[in-house]
Amino acid sequence: MAIPLRKPREIEALREANKIVAETLELLKVNAKEGISLKELDEMAEAYIRSKGARPSFKGLYDFPSSVCTSVNEVVIHGIPTDYKLKNGDIVGFDIGTELNGWFGDSAITIGIGEVSQANQDLMNCSKDTLDYAVSIIKDGMRFKELSFAIEKFIRARGFVPLANFCGHGIGRKPHEEPEILNYLEKGSPKSGPKIKNGMVFCIEPMVCLNDMNSDILSDKWSVVSKDGFNGSHHEHTMAIINGKAEILSKI
Repeated sequence: MAIPLRKPREIEALREANKIVAETLELLKVNAKEGISLKELDEMAEAYIRSKGARPSFKGLYDFPSSVCTSVNEVVIHGIPTDYKLKNGDIVGFDIGTELNGWFGDSAITIGIGEVSQANQDLMNCSKDTLDYAVSIIKDGMRFKELSFAIEKFIRARGFVPLANFCGHGIGRKPHEEPEILNYLEKGSPKSGPKIKNGMVFCIEPMVCLNDMNSDILSDKWSVVSKDGFNGSHHEHTMAIINGKAEILSKI
């Protein structure tokens, strides 16, 4: 496994790509209201990204048809924007990628529309808090499996489960690079496998389900749902390891 160690100027280039992602997510957060369609939000996001001299890197990636992965309610990740209009009580995840001058950005949020149930709020809080927790414990010399194990324990302590078979990842000159970073310990000891090192840049993205880790893919061939059929939540940041700890790049 060859995990690149980025030079400071390369990290700054990645920071610029990720800043555009963060700004676009904030734009969607402000405009995602009851009555607006998912396609309208997708078009809004693409226009903003292009206005910044970047391109929406998900559009066409593995043949994905849109700019923003837009996942409503039971769709945990990879939802395709449709004419569906958001309703009071919905929860919606936005996952955005950008490419700027050959460097990639990636981040995701899940938000509520209007008044959401306490159960949905707890679910969204879990994925966000898990991400914040992961950022706080990452350090130079920690093994990626240790991080995966810690993420899983945090999610389960909240009464939820991580989505299986999908993961965080390295990022740089490509939208997805080594390593793959699961939100659970799949096999082996947490003390095995590659270590986190200064200069690494990667995405951590907790994907949280209610009861069942296992998933189905819907007929659109993209939307991922938990087999239990209940709602899911997803948050993600791109981060760089600088001076021994994680620094979030995907922020304004």
